[in-house]
Amino acid sequence: MEVDRGPTAERARLLKVLSDPARLSILGALSRTAEPICVCDFTAALHLTQPTVSHHMAKLKAVGLVESYREGIWVYYRVASGLPDRISHLLDAVLSYEGAAKPTACRGGPLEALRS
Repeated sequence: MEVDRGPTAERARLLKVLSDPARLSILGALSRTAEPICVCDFTAALHLTQPTVSHHMAKLKAVGLVESYREGIWVYYRVASGLPDRISHLLDAVLSYEGAAKPTACRGGPLEALRS
């Protein structure tokens, strides 16, 4: 039996991106707030360097899960708008099992709302 490389490869790539704990924490935080989150907030909350967070964001962006915009020297991220229903349902299912600690913001930004 020959494997269909098109859709199968696309699904495998998406699942590979979702298999990293830091990326799941990032997506979890982004999904819990309507406000875009600054990359600096993730560095503080996840105790990762800015290049490491940027690497994770690039992976998430490459599969279309997040979108970003620049404001001065900072880049802000949010869950991509207009995700297909099948991707949204997959994210909901995966993130419902996500038990990472709620991050705190380095500048009192949108992550502040995630503390409880």
